[in-house]
Amino acid sequence: MNDKPAKEKLSKNDYKKAFGIFRFLKPYRFYFAASFLFMLLSSVTTMVIPYLFGQLFSLSDPSIVAEPSFFSSTKSVMVSIFIVFATQAIFSFLRIYFSSLLTENSLNDIRQGVFNKLIYSPIQFFNTNKVGEISSRIATDINMLQDTFNTTIAEFVRQFIIILIGLLALFYFSPELSLIMLGVVPLVAITGVIFGRYIKRLSKEAQNQAANSNVVIEESLSGIAVVKAFTNEWLEVNRYAFATEKVKQLSIKGAIWKGVFVSFIIFSMFGAIVFIIWRGLTLLPTGELMSFILYTVFLAASIGSMPELWAKIQKAIGATENLMELLDNETELVGDKSGEIRFKGGIDFKDVYFSYPSRKDIDVLKGVSFKVEAGKTIALVGSSGAGKSTVTALLLQFYKPDKGAIYFDEKSTDEYDLKTIRSQMAIVPQDVFLFGGTIGENIAYGKPGASDDAIIEAARNANAWEFIERFPDGLGTIVGDRGVQLSGGQKQRIAIARALLNDPAILILDEATSSLDSVSEQLVQQGLEKLMEGRTSIVIAHRLATVIHADEILVLEHGSIKEKGTH
Repeated sequence: MNDKPAKEKLSKNDYKKAFGIFRFLKPYRFYFAASFLFMLLSSVTTMVIPYLFGQLFSLSDPSIVAEPSFFSSTKSVMVSIFIVFATQAIFSFLRIYFSSLLTENSLNDIRQGVFNKLIYSPIQFFNTNKVGEISSRIATDINMLQDTFNTTIAEFVRQFIIILIGLLALFYFSPELSLIMLGVVPLVAITGVIFGRYIKRLSKEAQNQAANSNVVIEESLSGIAVVKAFTNEWLEVNRYAFATEKVKQLSIKGAIWKGVFVSFIIFSMFGAIVFIIWRGLTLLPTGELMSFILYTVFLAASIGSMPELWAKIQKAIGATENLMELLDNETELVGDKSGEIRFKGGIDFKDVYFSYPSRKDIDVLKGVSFKVEAGKTIALVGSSGAGKSTVTALLLQFYKPDKGAIYFDEKSTDEYDLKTIRSQMAIVPQDVFLFGGTIGENIAYGKPGASDDAIIEAARNANAWEFIERFPDGLGTIVGDRGVQLSGGQKQRIAIARALLNDPAILILDEATSSLDSVSEQLVQQGLEKLMEGRTSIVIAHRLATVIHADEILVLEHGSIKEKGTH
């Protein structure tokens, strides 16, 4: 998913793609129907209010002789107004209730759907998209959808219903006054849209300038040593003053135009109402004229709110498009046969060529061939960029070779599903990633559902139990974000325990001890030796001295095997 700039106009294809999100609403059709019904009823009861107030004013006009009816007394009209307000409140509550059920259930499904797509996306997706950007975009887009589903769409439809009923009521009372009113309201609405766009543009420019001024602060404080070394404090003060001056000028300009706009709206609307009253006094009784004015106010407010609501809906369509791109993203076919096959551990690379999808012009591996017998240890040695980690990525089937083939126990990788292959392997990397839960949860990640006894046994064999039991909470100790509460050696031993619990047939050690001090390295090495017993092991290292016990050593250089043998 690329971070595309917002579009000024949405195409038909954008709208079509956005409607795909409605498949998440289908399971909750009842909530949708109930929400729409009560929104309709709420809107209709709202539009009864101007009529009732008109009746109330008619009763206060001594020149009008009321005909016997339910509304022939002030008490009956007031009771009716109270009933309408109470009914409208009930309908509004039920609309919000069912709308919330619809929104929260469908958004929960969207969140799960997007996360499922992400978690099963191929590794290449994460190499070409920033994780922080993806998570931020998802949170922003889903929040926007939440506001749209809960409020914006409902308000848009509600205002449309009010406009429709209001127009019918106005023409019922007086076609002549209605035509006068319709000549004024669209003019005000169009002018409002024009003003609104200009004010929005000024506001955006002010926001951009404010962002620029924040950049000055960030740069100045981040490079404060350089600023002081050159005694350029005065220069940074001037830079910031220049940036904030632009913000001030744009904000004042926006405020002036906003004031002009508000004044124009007030003058136009009240001028129109005064004219309607003056003209209406000769055409309508007092009560009907009051109803007409109230309907005009309701109608004007609804028409005035439509452009902003429509703009919000368009923004939501853009957010929906981003989410639909994620939901339509291709995923890996992982499979579910991990428990059916147990590898012996034999590995065979046959004339493998590979280049990363983002750099197809650079061959990372060039005709690499090697064979590892089950239970043996092979070391891959070479400088950074030689292709060692790429071999690991191909073993884990993060990518497929461009040419050549990889075999496990003399069977091609095409004969296994991904879950089978990956479940037979465990990796202990140089930079261990721990989840922000407890030590026990991180070890159990190698085998979800493992018993505490099995976790403790794995920790003992990894030389991790001796420090775990010293913590007051033992396995329940919180490791912090990415294991920040633990030392490098402790994290490595937890990773070894996690791998032991997984009981892999093939073990990958990627510079597992290179960044540790001598004491930690010795403890970790003891755990690794326990882990490597009876397993096929791939040891990745920069230096030959760290792999002297390997059954075979392969020296990689520029994607090719230059030497092979033993120490």
